[in-house]
Amino acid sequence: MDLEYRSPSAEEFEAVYRAVYIAFGDEPKDDDVERARRTMPVDRVLAAWDGGRPVGVAASYPFELTLPGGVAGAAGVTWVGVHPSHRRRGILTELMRRQLEDVHERGEPIAILWASEAPIYARFGYGIASPETFMDAERAAFALRDDPGPRGSVRLVSADEAAKILPPLYEGVRRNRPGSLARSEAWWADHLLPDPEHWREGHGPKFYAVLEIEGAPVGYALYRIKEKWEEHTPRGELRVVEAFAATPEATAELWRFLFGIDLVGRVKAGRIDWALPLMVTDPRRLHLFFAEGLWLRLVDLDAALRARTYGLSEPVVLEVEDDLFPRNAGRWTVGPEPGRTDADPDVALHVGDLASAYLGAFAFERLAAAGRVRELHPGGLARATALFTTPIPPYCPEGF
Repeated sequence: MDLEYRSPSAEEFEAVYRAVYIAFGDEPKDDDVERARRTMPVDRVLAAWDGGRPVGVAASYPFELTLPGGVAGAAGVTWVGVHPSHRRRGILTELMRRQLEDVHERGEPIAILWASEAPIYARFGYGIASPETFMDAERAAFALRDDPGPRGSVRLVSADEAAKILPPLYEGVRRNRPGSLARSEAWWADHLLPDPEHWREGHGPKFYAVLEIEGAPVGYALYRIKEKWEEHTPRGELRVVEAFAATPEATAELWRFLFGIDLVGRVKAGRIDWALPLMVTDPRRLHLFFAEGLWLRLVDLDAALRARTYGLSEPVVLEVEDDLFPRNAGRWTVGPEPGRTDADPDVALHVGDLASAYLGAFAFERLAAAGRVRELHPGGLARATALFTTPIPPYCPEGF
């Protein structure tokens, strides 16, 4: 095939965006196209063109990713798809390779994504960096452990009010949560707060709830309800879009509110915070299940290692393998002053497996037990874990 790889012009943007939906067997609404124009820089869209027609796409949002002790620019990879007529011809591989080179040239040391098909991205050096937890809970079984009784109050606000109250609450939480992303005003306006009918998937309208304690907002939740009745008994489903709170007390109160809404039989949520199962008397009745979650690619290993802080331990030398980017391969010392080294390595691993430890999701011993890491000197795994560990696990609530 004589294919061309390039970004679209402004006039070609809609055709490329519609090409993404064709790859997923769908089509966008007109307001989806306009929303995409406002939030996706056209120069971050890469398309494969066959005879002037887009047949494959990969794009990325410019994000700021919270790291342990720091932040870094991160390319939020999305819109990845190839038309059914052009699959199995190497188009996706070429798009991913070109995109990662472009990310490097932009000075973004990290790329992140949510995988539509998990087997694809390990081939390109991505690793599981922030596993996600889903919940399909029995509302009637919810009870908080050592419950001191309710505090504060919740009020429902309009989308316009939410646009003023929610962003600073979220920003205060995400700065201390590795894996979370900064949100621009445009991101709130076009991705979080809108409520078009075709986003509801059979549920009712989006509600915006703000929790206040002693008159100050300390948490919020976005949710929808699907009304359902069986034999004259309410069996509705409450779906939590997202829930954030500034303190453990506020987290408990926010979930108390959500599980206390009437006419609901089940409460469902994706990407819930790690703390909730530890707060309830019967975590089994939350019916939790897990998925691989956020994938991460270390594009510029030197910059990525310098962007975060590390725990108290002696430095460790990593022997990193990276077939796609030889510039990342070799020996790296990690500690107070990370960088290249000629010292003997303590641990050997692939760059994708280093990505799994980078935000603190997996201890090096766990990776070694899965055959993903090799210890070359005694004590190397323990030192590496002590350096990369975080007080709380990484958490990314942001789908993109």
